[in-house]
Amino acid sequence: MSKTAKKPRTADGFIRPSLPALDALDAEHRDVMVALGDLHRLVDALDAQGVTPETREMSRKVCRFFTTHARNHHAAEERLIFPNLVKSGDAELVQHIIRLQQDHGWLEEDWLELEPQLEAVINGFTWYDVDMLRAALPVFEQLYRDHIALEESLIYPEARRRQTLEDAAAAQRTAAGH
Repeated sequence: MSKTAKKPRTADGFIRPSLPALDALDAEHRDVMVALGDLHRLVDALDAQGVTPETREMSRKVCRFFTTHARNHHAAEERLIFPNLVKSGDAELVQHIIRLQQDHGWLEEDWLELEPQLEAVINGFTWYDVDMLRAALPVFEQLYRDHIALEESLIYPEARRRQTLEDAAAAQRTAAGH
């Protein structure tokens, strides 16, 4: 799609996510789990070895993921997935979306606590607090796991179902000449 082409929109005017976009968001959940595993390995390495070229590179990789990819992923959900589902009027679905939006805020707050510790390692400083990292990581990880589980079990399937219904309706309109 060219930069000047209009993005497909729902009847309410929201950007309509494509099924490939939903697949990409799903794949990014797997990337989050890999990054969380990397963060565990990093904390273990810092505990055992301290700041080394390897832990500095591991920190750089983890920081890059959570400051760019994870934030972009949350922004895409907020822009592409959540508005259409909130407009559904389904009270239970809306409550789940509100919870996921709150999760995005909590995940950001948790990351803002972790990030300076890893930035210190990236820059070769030894003032990071490995005990703080070890205590904060399970909270961060569990919030991500619960968040992803809700999205993959309810939100993404519902977004796919609605997208499939919209595509079928559009195809019928096209076939009928409307």
